[in-house]
Amino acid sequence: MTESAPRFRITGIELFEAPVRLRMPFRFGVVTLTHCQQAWARVHIEGGDGLRATGAAAELLSPKWFDKNPALSNEQNLDQLRDVLHLAAQAYTAGPVGGSADTAFGHFARHHDAHERAAAARGHNPLLAAYGPALIDRAVLDALCRGIGIGFHEAMRRNLAGMSGAHLAFQGFDFQAFLAEQQPAVSLALRHTVGLSDPITTADVADAVQDGLPQTLEQVVAQHSPRHFKIKLSGQPDADLQRLQAVAAVLDQSPRDYRVTLDGNEQFGDAEALVELARRLQAEPRLERLADSVRFVEQPLHRDHALQAGRLAPDIGWPLLIDESDGTLQAFEQARALGWHGVSSKTCKGVYKSLLNAARCAAWNTLPGAAGGFFQSAEDLTLQAGLALQQDLALVALLGISHVERNGHHYVDGMRGRPAAEQAAFAQAHPDLYERSLARDGQTVTRLRVVDGRMAIASLACPGFASAVLPDFNAMQPLEAPNSLPRPVPQPCAA
Repeated sequence: MTESAPRFRITGIELFEAPVRLRMPFRFGVVTLTHCQQAWARVHIEGGDGLRATGAAAELLSPKWFDKNPALSNEQNLDQLRDVLHLAAQAYTAGPVGGSADTAFGHFARHHDAHERAAAARGHNPLLAAYGPALIDRAVLDALCRGIGIGFHEAMRRNLAGMSGAHLAFQGFDFQAFLAEQQPAVSLALRHTVGLSDPITTADVADAVQDGLPQTLEQVVAQHSPRHFKIKLSGQPDADLQRLQAVAAVLDQSPRDYRVTLDGNEQFGDAEALVELARRLQAEPRLERLADSVRFVEQPLHRDHALQAGRLAPDIGWPLLIDESDGTLQAFEQARALGWHGVSSKTCKGVYKSLLNAARCAAWNTLPGAAGGFFQSAEDLTLQAGLALQQDLALVALLGISHVERNGHHYVDGMRGRPAAEQAAFAQAHPDLYERSLARDGQTVTRLRVVDGRMAIASLACPGFASAVLPDFNAMQPLEAPNSLPRPVPQPCAA
C-alpha cells in the first residue's frame, strides 16, 4: 500500500541574513572572496491532523557564480540573490494558490515554472532563479519532518515529500521505488578544495593566518588526511600546469591512493584550450600519478555555449560534468545528448533537481552500452557550519555519493561569528560532526570534525532536515530588499 504524503499550507516565510568573514581569501573563477553574507529562510506550515511546524534552511549569498556578468558588482550579485529569494517567498505564500494545501513537492512543482518566468522578466538566469525555491524548499522539508517527528532520510525514503510527475520534468520516473531503494551512509569522505589563491606549501604563504587551523595544502594533508581533492583551474594551460605540478609534489609524497577532480569554473575560452591542457597534463612525467587520479573535469566551458545545439563535448580522456550549465530542470538531458556524462548536486540548485538527476543516472546506466558512465558529484558553494552544511551532507548521503567537496570549513573558522549558545547547541546535538575548539584568541569555536579524511553524520538522522536544533534568528537581520540592481530588461515569457 502506498503511503500518502502529508498535505499542508505554507502560512508564512521569513527571510534573514548575517555577515560571514573568511579566515583567508578564496579565489574561484573571476572573484576572490574575503567576506560575504549568509541567508536563512524560516517557514511555517499547517496541515491536517494537527500538523503545525516551523522549519529552516541556510545558504551563502555568493557573488560571481550564479551570474558572472563582469558588468555587475559583487553587491549587485548579492542583490540578485536577495531578489529571487523575495520572489520565491511571495510566490509560495501568495493568493489562493500559494495559500492552499499541497505536498512538499507539490508546492515546488506548481510554482517552479511561474517563478522561473518571473525571475527571467527581471533579468535573472535560470541558475540564479532556482536559488530562491531551493532555499525555501529545504525549509519546507525541515518543517514537514519536524512536524511529523522523523528524519529527512526516513521521510524521503517513504516519499513523504510526495515526489511524482506533478511537474513535466519529473514524469516517467517511479520516485516511490527509487527513493525506497536508497541506503544513506553514516559517514562521507571529504574532498578538499585547492583554490586558485590557496598556498600549497609554507613557502607560498604571504600572509599567515594565526588561528591554528591549516592554511596550506601541506597542512591540510597533515591534519585532515583527505584522499579526495578538487583543484581549481584558471583556463590558462601554462599557469595551470605549473600549479598542478606544485600540487602533485605535495600529494605524491603520500603512499596512499588519492583521487582528484578538476574544476574549470567556465574559464576555458574554447575547447581547444581544454584539449591542450589535458594533452600536456597526461604527457608530463611529473604529473603521471595525478593524471591517473583524475576522475572528471567540472564545467570547463562557459555556460553560454557549453550546451549549444550541435556542440559536442570535447574528448579529453576524462568525463566532463556540468555545474554552472545546470540551470534548468532539463539541462542534464541536454548535456547528455552532447556527450557530457556528469552533473553536480548542490543544495543551492535544489533538492528536487538533485534527486531528479540521480534518478536519471540510475535509469540511463541501465541502458545498453551505458556501462555506468553517467554520474552525479557532490559540490560545495562554501556552505557554512550549521543548517547549510548539515542539510547538504544529508542530501549527499541520500544520493549515495561517497565523497563530497567541502570548502566552507577551510575558508571560514567554523561557526565563528554566530552566538556562543547557538554554537554550543549545534555541537552538543551533533558531536560526531562538530568539535569545540579553544581558538588562539581565547574564544571557543564550533568547528567541523574531520577524522582520517571523513565526516561522521549519523547524528543527522534526527527529527527534521538533518538538524536537531535551529539557529538564533534574533542574531540575524531581515533579508535586505534589493537596492543596487540595474533596471531589469523585460523578456518574453514562455506560455
